[in-house]
Amino acid sequence: MNMSIDNFVRLGLVLLVSAPVWAQDDKPNVVVPAANGPLISAITTNDNTPIDNSEAPMLTPPPVSGQSYPLATASQERSNYLRGAITFSSAYSDNVLGATGPNSAPVSDVSYSVWPSLALDETTTRLHWTLNYAPGFTFYQRTSSRNEQDQNASINFQYRMSPHVTFSAVDGFQKTSNVFNQPDLASAGAVSGGTQGANFSVIAPIADQLRNSGNVGITYQFAANQMIGAGGTFTNLHYPNQTEVPGLFDSESQGGSAFYTFRVSARHYIGVTYQYQRLLSFPTQGQNETQTDAIFPFYVFSPSKRFSISMFGAPQYSNIGPQFFVGSTVPQPGSRTWTPAGGASMNWQGQFTSVAVSYSHMIASGGGLIGAVKMDAASVSIRQQIARALSASLSGGYAQNVVVGSSPQTTEASTNGHSVSGTASVQRLFGEHLNVQLGYTRLHQSYNVAAISTNPDTNREFVSISYQFARPLGR
Repeated sequence: MNMSIDNFVRLGLVLLVSAPVWAQDDKPNVVVPAANGPLISAITTNDNTPIDNSEAPMLTPPPVSGQSYPLATASQERSNYLRGAITFSSAYSDNVLGATGPNSAPVSDVSYSVWPSLALDETTTRLHWTLNYAPGFTFYQRTSSRNEQDQNASINFQYRMSPHVTFSAVDGFQKTSNVFNQPDLASAGAVSGGTQGANFSVIAPIADQLRNSGNVGITYQFAANQMIGAGGTFTNLHYPNQTEVPGLFDSESQGGSAFYTFRVSARHYIGVTYQYQRLLSFPTQGQNETQTDAIFPFYVFSPSKRFSISMFGAPQYSNIGPQFFVGSTVPQPGSRTWTPAGGASMNWQGQFTSVAVSYSHMIASGGGLIGAVKMDAASVSIRQQIARALSASLSGGYAQNVVVGSSPQTTEASTNGHSVSGTASVQRLFGEHLNVQLGYTRLHQSYNVAAISTNPDTNREFVSISYQFARPLGR
């Protein structure tokens, strides 16, 4: 698989500069120039109270922001801090190897992990960035051949280049033998409302793998109620040892987008985005490639900074190239097709509760299957601050993947399937530094893939103890 810098998408800006006019609640939108400053939009509410949008910059709508919804509650949010921890965890899994033979029984095992971690969160008047890094070591009691040196790293960078132009970049990397093996599993339930995203829904048992996904974007608010922007995304999934995952394959994707959005009123946004994707998978012979194009209208209702509902939808065009199937050295002819695509999401970040829910239906990367897929995916994340020192979280996901370019008679059609997963956990803080977490994960998959089909279910219980500290920056 090609892991070079070419995977980072360089997208030229496609700027839509038309300025349509819509009615705004029952009051007109009067735009007047401020002296030596930005445009001021004097939107009035039903009680004739003016809203000065020069003091309320437009938010980048979730369908095009490239960002995941925040998982923390409002009471848990803190910035300008350096955080560190050392975490010891143990987990019991009833299925650590998947299929070791045609009629093999599940193999259970206990793992032990140690995780030093470091997190930096800094905010200035123009810059906000967070960095998380957690190397680790995992040891298995019986299947010692799967012992792993783990890596988890992520960065989220936002820079206001001018009062109206913002640049953002997000990247996340994971090297592990078990996708469930992370310092804080409760933080793994990221939910996105975007039109592009990684498909990591086909979950191998304990197997070495590298995952990387990221995006870059730039936005320009060129008027009080109008914004344009562009961005690029990429994902990589790589299995260093193919013998551990028979029937699954490396995959990658690149994509680009450009959007225009109009703030109809203080709470309502409408817009349109163009999206391009290049989806690759790497079977034993050759590579399978699918390219997609779509123009998605979208709508966002955002009554506050911490609550939003969004939706998008339109036909999606797919150009499916010649496909290499299992056991074939000659590619099958490609095809071109139109399919419906769309999605919706909701996020609420309360003082002690946060909820994020999303659903999407579109052509996406195969996530380990032999080609791109028609994907139906739903995800949910809930976090509750029960008391000052006690919190609980629940996350879950469902995904159905149907390989494009296959027919009911082909082998690839039999790899179609779905996965359902969920994790529940509680965390208790003792004093200022000691944190204990207990949790349970359930996974069910239905793919007719050798690495999964014989033993499709996994149950995992885990416990972790962390010593953590936090230091304010600049004080």
